[in-house]
Parts: sequence; C-alpha cells; structure tokens
Amino acid sequence: MNEAFSGVESKLIHAGEPRPQVDGAVVTPIFQSSTYLYEGTPGYHDVRYIRLSTNPNQRVLNEKIAALENTEAALVATSGMAAISTSLLSVLSAGDHLLALDCLYGGTHGLVTKDLTQLGITYTFIDGQNSDSWREALRQNTKAIYVETLTNPLLQFPDVEAVARFAKSNNLVSMIDNTFASPINLRPADFGFDLVMESGTKYLNGHNDIVAGTVAGSSDHILHIKHKLDHLGGSLDPHACFLLQRGLKTLAVRVRYQCESALRIAGYLSEHPAVARVMYPGLPDHPQHDRAQKLLSGFGGMISFEVAGGAEAADRFMRSLQVATLAPSLGGVETLIVRPAAAVHSGLSKEERDASGISDGLIRLSVGLETTDDLIADFDRALGSV
Repeated sequence: MNEAFSGVESKLIHAGEPRPQVDGAVVTPIFQSSTYLYEGTPGYHDVRYIRLSTNPNQRVLNEKIAALENTEAALVATSGMAAISTSLLSVLSAGDHLLALDCLYGGTHGLVTKDLTQLGITYTFIDGQNSDSWREALRQNTKAIYVETLTNPLLQFPDVEAVARFAKSNNLVSMIDNTFASPINLRPADFGFDLVMESGTKYLNGHNDIVAGTVAGSSDHILHIKHKLDHLGGSLDPHACFLLQRGLKTLAVRVRYQCESALRIAGYLSEHPAVARVMYPGLPDHPQHDRAQKLLSGFGGMISFEVAGGAEAADRFMRSLQVATLAPSLGGVETLIVRPAAAVHSGLSKEERDASGISDGLIRLSVGLETTDDLIADFDRALGSV
C-alpha cells in the first residue's frame, strides 16, 4: 500500500492507479484491447490477454479492491455470482463438505443446493447465531464455511467474529459475502476471514449500470481463484472495469448518506400502523442490534419489512410508489424496492422460502440517494393505499 495514504476515502480514489499517469490523464483510460504484444511471461496465466485478467483496467481494479478490503490481493469478475461460484470451486472439489449459512441470497442458495451437489460436494446449513451448534455439523471432509455479513433479505447479522475463529481453529477456509455491508461498514479480512466476496453491481459501482463481482484475500488464495477464473472465462470487460473504478471513488460518501437515510426511514416505518414489522440492524429491537453497534461503521442502506395484509397489500403498496422504483437490484443511487418471493428469491420453492423466514409479503428496500423526506412522503402516500 502507498504509505502516503491510509484512509478509506484516499484508497478509493488513489489505490492502484498508474503512476505516472497514462499520458498525463488524471482518470485511468479504458484499454479496450483484448490482445497485447507478447514480451515473454512465466507461464500461461501471465499472458497479457483479457480473459486472463491481465488487462490494465483489470489490474488497477484488483489493486484498488485489495487496498480497500485490507487484503494482499483481489480479483474482479463478470458478476457477484461469478466471483462466488469461482471462489467456491477453487476451494471445494468432489467429496468435500461445506458449512453454509441457513439464509442465503437466492442465487447462492441455488448454487450450493443444486450445482455443487451435482459435482459431488455436500453441504450443511448452520445457524449463524448459534456457534455452539457448528461443531456438530463438522465432518472430516469439511473444507470451508460460508456466510453473509447481513443476510439477503432478512438482514440477520451472524456472529462473524465467531465464524472467523471457528474456521481458524478447525482449519477451514472462511468465506463471506459482504455485499450488504460494503467495505465502508465492515472489512471482514480484519476479523480473519480468508475470502471476502462483493457484488460489484451493487454498492461498489452504485449506479445500476454494470454487473460485476470481486473477491479479496491472500495472494495464494487469489492466485488459485484467478487460475480457475481463467479457465471458466469470467473476466470483467475493460469498459465495465472503468465504470466500476469510477463508481468506487464515491463509495464512502454514497454509503454514509444511504446509512443515514435508511435509519430515518426504518424508524418511520417501524411506527406506521400499516407496517407489521421492520428488519433493520440500526433499530434497537433488531435481534443483533448490539453486535451491529459494536462491529459495523454504519447500519447499511437495506431495510426489509412487511405491511399488514400480506403479498397483495405489499404489491398494492409498491405499485403506488412514485419516487422509489420497483426493481430487483440494490445499492445504487436510485431507491429500489422488490418483493423477494416474487423476484430475487423466486428460484426457491415456497417450502425453502418459508424455512428461511422469507414470507410472500416480505418487502426489500434499497435506499438510494434521493432526499430522505421525499422518500418518507412517498412511502406515506403509498401506505395509505394498503
């Protein structure tokens, strides 16, 4: 890391940037070239070719992400799921066993329960709040433990300190999806996590205009993952790299505003008579509020809640909104709202959703950068239709 800066805001702007600048350009240009002159390389994975993640835009981002996550190395990929799947496949192989959090993002849940099992990899779901139960789930062939910082969509906050300790004491690779918290609110590597995944589509980019993913960890882990990614073909395009690099520069100011706005909105929703329950770690009644206060720099921009009346009432509410947008992503400048059972978790069966606590009427809200008072007024109007 450059000794001239250590703060996260400085890292976001300056880490990884070419010095001296390319032809004097303050902003790193887009290197829209798949192929480069061959000047001799140690091996196949070092050849300068876009699929091998050796393009200058990819290299700049990798260094910036590593500095941001406080890890030795990092790697960008074509999506969050590309980063997650490639990381899991670099750690696990046929005959191995995985411990995974019992409430996962729908795409990850499907990967673990359907795709990994087809490759001969088994799994056991664990309760992120009950560390005493994890040892019972261990097997001789258990190789890794996988959790999310704030779960999607219920915003549970597992005992991440205990997860990292448990992994170290049992020689497991600890893996965490940190998308909902972002590196501004938590840097899991500081607690001892081996691999940290982020959906670059969400907070890191922040503008709802690309799909990307990142994974950060030790140099050895990332090199192994890169070799797997080289074969699977999930390298990120230079133009998407440029947009992600641009978005990262404002990550800190965006996330801090979103946290501030979300806390106000969560408080408003919790007091509205048409709202049955609100899940937000910044509220005192959240079951892991004390842990969130201790470990998080901010409570995040995500809120989940249920309106009285179930799925039909939820749909009426969302269709009545004028400022918030009904769309299934998160972390961008626009406030987005969705019913997970009908969108991002629709790939799960109703039984699987019920087992995870995802009701048909659950609403997931990603707070954007609009004026907070405008958003509250929008919700107030829409709740009048429930």
